[in-house]
Amino acid sequence: MTGLEGGDWIRGITIRQPWANCILAGKSTENRPGNWPWRGWVLLHAGKAKPDPAVLRDPLVATAIRGRELHRGVVIGVARLIDCHLDQGPEHCTSPWAQRDVHHLVLADVHELLLPVPATGALPAWKPTQDLVDQVLQQLPYLRP
Repeated sequence: MTGLEGGDWIRGITIRQPWANCILAGKSTENRPGNWPWRGWVLLHAGKAKPDPAVLRDPLVATAIRGRELHRGVVIGVARLIDCHLDQGPEHCTSPWAQRDVHHLVLADVHELLLPVPATGALPAWKPTQDLVDQVLQQLPYLRP
């Protein structure tokens, strides 16, 4: 690394299931109530809360998570947070995942971990420990600050 430790170059974002798995399957917009100033790499942490059964029946969600285990309480991937903006309406925010009247975190360069790494998340963005970052980098050695 370039002298940066742990969360100095990366943050964690805790996302409820099934939304966390949907990001691994191509959901590039994460909806949040407020602005996020952080830009850069984020650990995708699947929260411990049980998924809402009604959400699992949504056709968009059901297609995205088909064949995937909904891990909870673990880091399941890494992505780059490239933008955060307030919803600008369906004519500007065309993603089927974009909710109205919230902030959209725009994610790119998503990398799934083959072996989820146990971790405790938090709200909002959180700084991971060096040990957690090291465990993730064992699976994604090409990922560097």
